Parts: sequence; structure tokens; C-alpha cells
Amino acid sequence: MKVIRDYRRALKILERSIQYDPGGRIETAVREIIAGVRKGGDQTLIAYAERFDGARLKSLEVKPREVTEALTSIDPRLMNALKFAAARLVKFHKTCLRIYGRGFFKNGLGQQVLPIEHVGIYVPGGTASYPSTVLMTAIPARVAGVKEIIMATPCGKDGKVPAGTLAAAFVAGVDRIFKIGGAQAVAAMAFGTVSVPRVDKICGPGNIYVTTAKKMVYGLVDIDALQGPSEVMLIADGTANASFCAADLIAQSEHDVMASSIFVTTSEGLADKVQAELKKQLSGLKRKTIVGRALTSNGLIIIVKTMEQAIDLANLYAPEHLSIMVKNAERYISRIRNAGCICIGQYSPVVLGDYVAGPSHALPTGGSARFSSPLNVLDFFKISSIIALEDSAIRRLGPAAALMADSEGLTGHAGVVRIRLKKGKNK
Repeated sequence: MKVIRDYRRALKILERSIQYDPGGRIETAVREIIAGVRKGGDQTLIAYAERFDGARLKSLEVKPREVTEALTSIDPRLMNALKFAAARLVKFHKTCLRIYGRGFFKNGLGQQVLPIEHVGIYVPGGTASYPSTVLMTAIPARVAGVKEIIMATPCGKDGKVPAGTLAAAFVAGVDRIFKIGGAQAVAAMAFGTVSVPRVDKICGPGNIYVTTAKKMVYGLVDIDALQGPSEVMLIADGTANASFCAADLIAQSEHDVMASSIFVTTSEGLADKVQAELKKQLSGLKRKTIVGRALTSNGLIIIVKTMEQAIDLANLYAPEHLSIMVKNAERYISRIRNAGCICIGQYSPVVLGDYVAGPSHALPTGGSARFSSPLNVLDFFKISSIIALEDSAIRRLGPAAALMADSEGLTGHAGVVRIRLKKGKNK
């Protein structure tokens, strides 16, 4: 990992820049995929499964028998872990639901809050399976009261979806599962086919093709976010455990070679210890090559003079995950303005949030924590404003509305009010 000791230089490096698609190559490819799915429907999806996943499918939908086989074959300990995590997620999101409320109506004004009816979740596959992503996206939707949840995920060359992914879908209450990956899955859920129902919102992370497809269909359907590579910023002082810090940086870099792990510390000695621990812990790692490339390309160690500088860097970078391992860490929570998830103390590692803590691990990336939030139950509601006023309200509010309409040159708007005021006078 590159070491930076100049605070001003660190500020410049961490300032986000817009990431472009050079030459529009990816957008062109995704546009063609979307057009193909709209035109060819199921047959195009089956052709794409063979082309991209090497799978020859007769049917796109996972059959109940396949789910049953997965449930019987899965390690019982993993099944228990999925149920344990699901229970914690349900409890957390139900608590959020009680706090956020469900609408109001008072003095002729209010809000009607209803769950979105049909939601599609995308679960990545390919080099790894992600049962946790199933739980993290489907459970908030289920708690919100979504009527139908469908899931799209790539299958292997054998035409099977990993047992863990199917088991997680069962635990989370997913209604239907489809063996579709990539941009074509997003297109299928956005436009619908004979087999795949059209949804109102698409959630879940994916590669650049999935993200680009979500961007292109937004407006026809809603999306949760445009998730990019995973990232963590870890702030630590001399009291932090170097082996903990190194392990957390490695865990984040394990996702893929584009993952970003940034270590900010006020202690030169801790920085040296963490570097030594990284080398030590990397030696026996299964995904050593991926982690090594991520740390080399996107990893940073930044040495600052004060915690104030460290907090400033965090708020500038707006990381997906922010871990704070310093003395009296809780006192810094109120000073964090931009972060997807804030992990406080040495025993609240990001990994617990990834799997079992309770909040969803679907978080804003790429600096979007400056203006967006983690996936939560509110993402699965739609709000209708209610205006139910009486004659007296027209007399109180109408004159101001008419004057404002006149100022905008919308005399028809003003007339709507004045005709009612006139009728009131003629009673």
C-alpha cells in the first residue's frame, strides 16, 4: 500500500472525480442487450445464458424442486446462520418502520404511504455466490410489505443456482427466482417477458454492465442506487490493534481488484505494524492475488497529525464503510457527515455489517454517501400527498394562489381559484 504523509496531498487524492465509460463501449453493449431482450424476450435470455454463462437452459425460472434440493443439501450450520441473520435483519427493519411511521392525515392535508407492489432483486454470481445479498435486499422489501419479490441471478454452466443463494431466497421470502444474470436480467425485470414479470423497482449490486443497465432503465422503473466497487476507510489511533486493522483492510480488498481500502492513522508506529500484518495475513489467503492487486492499486495508508484531519478526509471521501478504531470513538459519530455505514470501535468490524448485524449491506459507493443512504424499508414505499380542503380553505388560501399564478402568466390557474371564490360570494 502506498503511504502518504502530506495532508494536503491526501485531500487532493481523495477528492472524487467522475468515472466515465471510455468511448461509451459499455453503454453501447448494454444498449444492445436491452434492445435484444425487449425484442426477443425469453428466447433472447436463454441465448444470453448460453453465451455469457455457458448454460443451456430450457426454462428460465427456478423450479420448487430445485429449491427443495438446495434446502436438503445445504450445510445445516449455514442454514441456521442464514436464519439467525434474517431474524436480526427483520428486527432491525421493523424497528425502523415503527420510527418512520406510515403516513398521516390532519387538517385536510396528509400523506398516504403504501408499499411498492413488485420488486426485483439482482444477486451477483459468477466467481462467487452471495446469499447475504439476498437477505440484505429482500428482507427490507418484505418488512415494508412488498406484494411480490422476484430474484434474478446467474446460474452455473450446469444450469444450477448455488444452494446457499436458493436457501437464502427461501429464508427471505422471495416469491420467484430466475436464472438470469448481467444487464439482460435488469432488462427482463424492467420490461417483462412471457416468463419474467415486470417490476416497479430493481435493487441489488452487480458489475459495470448491471449498473449501466440500471442507469438506462431508470425512469421506466425505480432503482436503489448505482453501486460501484466496494470501499472502506479505517481511521485508527495508537490504541488500535494492528492485526484487527490489517484483517479489516484485507477483507474489503477481497471483493475484487477494484475494491478500495484506505487506512488513516495518527500513529506512524501503527502504520508500520499494519503494513507488517498485511504481509503476514496475506500469506495464507485463498484470494491472495485479488487482495494483493486491490491493495496495490487502490490501497492507501495516510498518516495525519490530528483526528480533525482524519475526520475531514472521511467527510470528503464519503466512504461506503467508515470504521473508527480510536479511543472514545463514539464521540466522533456526530462529526461524521458522509458515510454509508459507520462502524464504531474494534469489535464492530464491517464484516458483521456484511452479514448479521441488522442494517442492509447495500450501501452508497463512489462518494454518493454525500447525498444518498443505505437500502432500507423507506426505499420500498411510495408516498401520495393528500389534499382534502373545504370551502373555508379556498377563501384563506385562494387569493395568494391566484396572485402567484398571475405572476407566472398562468391565468387559467388563477381562474380555477377565482371561479370558486366567486361561487362562494354568490351563495
